[in-house]
Amino acid sequence: MALKLKAVEYEFVETDPYNKNELLLKTNPVHKKIPVLIHGDRPVCESLVIIQYIDDVWGDGPSILPSDPYQRSLARFWAAYVDDKLLPLFKELKEEKDKDAKKGIIKKMSENFILLEDAFVSCGEGKGFFGGDEVGYVDIVLGCFVGSMRAIEIVMDVKFLDKNTSPGLVAWAERLCADSIVKDVIPTTQKLIDFIAARAQQKA
Repeated sequence: MALKLKAVEYEFVETDPYNKNELLLKTNPVHKKIPVLIHGDRPVCESLVIIQYIDDVWGDGPSILPSDPYQRSLARFWAAYVDDKLLPLFKELKEEKDKDAKKGIIKKMSENFILLEDAFVSCGEGKGFFGGDEVGYVDIVLGCFVGSMRAIEIVMDVKFLDKNTSPGLVAWAERLCADSIVKDVIPTTQKLIDFIAARAQQKA
């Protein structure tokens, strides 16, 4: 999303996170995780760091992080919140087999989305995105979960975003997925459902 926002041409190399290849292990020997951005011959690791790097290097394109210092700090705070709180819960939910435990994880995730609803209001200042009128830093970070959320909702028959408790985020997700910058880079729901099913078979 960040590269497309900046109109940067790139080569996408699909990598199986559960069967790590030599390129991944070489470019991210510390965490051994995707994504990795290779710029020239220099690897940049970790999603939040990569997005900020792209914003710094390709400064001529639309800004990803807000220029106002306070709004910038808010964006960094909520992006870190998504990465620290929401990502681990998604991983737990996919790995957990006990139904009651899954319900507890979903409840925690719903509480997180209620907080993010408030963040959407404060960061977006009543506009369409966390970044205001255009897709910004938090939109990209949280937007990475939208495809997976929709797939998991179908597979597990649950609902993460509710119009009663998080109407802003429900509208935001629809708006984001329809945006020209985003719609071609989020995997289709069916592709993600197939991935979840294949992963479940591998673990069986």
